[in-house]
Amino acid sequence: MRLCFLVEEHYRHDGMPNEVIGRLTAWGHRVDVVRPGGSLLRMTEAVGTGAHDAWVLKTVSGGPGLTLLEAAAAAGMTTVNDARSIRGVRDKALAAALGRLRGLPLPVTYAVADPELLREIPDAEYPLVVKPADGSSGRAVHLVGSPGRLEALLPVLAGEGMLIAQPYVPNSGTDIKVYAVGGELFATERCSPLHPDPSVRERRVPLSAEVAAIAAQVGAVYGLDLYGVDVLLGPDGPVVVDVNDFPSFRQVPDAAARVARAVLALADRGAASSAPGVVPMAAAGVGAAGGAQAYPLPVSIPAQLTAGVGEGA
Repeated sequence: MRLCFLVEEHYRHDGMPNEVIGRLTAWGHRVDVVRPGGSLLRMTEAVGTGAHDAWVLKTVSGGPGLTLLEAAAAAGMTTVNDARSIRGVRDKALAAALGRLRGLPLPVTYAVADPELLREIPDAEYPLVVKPADGSSGRAVHLVGSPGRLEALLPVLAGEGMLIAQPYVPNSGTDIKVYAVGGELFATERCSPLHPDPSVRERRVPLSAEVAAIAAQVGAVYGLDLYGVDVLLGPDGPVVVDVNDFPSFRQVPDAAARVARAVLALADRGAASSAPGVVPMAAAGVGAAGGAQAYPLPVSIPAQLTAGVGEGA
């Protein structure tokens, strides 16, 4: 296969996706790497040749790579993930609206273009978590304990563009990060960016049936294949606080090979879906073989696992 990876400068030296690219190359596939933030792109010709079997995006939110991926999708190319799905989760205000509408346990979310409008949020909603609507990697996430603290933060927030604010979900200070790759789910526990603690190391943890069902539902709601979900175990149950397309897959066993196989399978699926009489893998319920601490993504989620999931804390 011939694949095109769109890799932002931020990830130029990261193991993910470089190890995936190395694995694919070692398997005999051709991988072209485009750095959309550091290249002069002739947009009228960049996707017109149809020379790639699939396009893969690993960029920061708000970077130029998504525009190029969307152009490839518009030209009929297979993209990993679906370009519209990526756009849907990278806009956190849109993601929150879609997620709650479709039954995911997300917090109530406010969105503002001018940070001074955050003053209108009722005092009863404090403490708040405020972050950029296009943020990633924990950038500019603030725990705002009171309206007075908000006033002090307004100058800092002024340059962040669209913002979202959500009531803080009381928790133990750790997040559950669930990674979905190759039809399987893997869970890790890590320190919350709101409660930094150098003594807390990221580690693999068992994945409960309730959190697994929510994580699988995230993929179905947003149309993602490779993704990560940040979950807090709040007093009223699990709450989804972030969704990432193509995350780091840290602590996933043999992550580079798993992601590489998933990319190839999705490229094959994209080709198969356009062939008459061929049922795509997702519709047929085909997934990768299970392993330790791996949970196959269900085609449908049992009702008993999703009952009462509609409201976030």
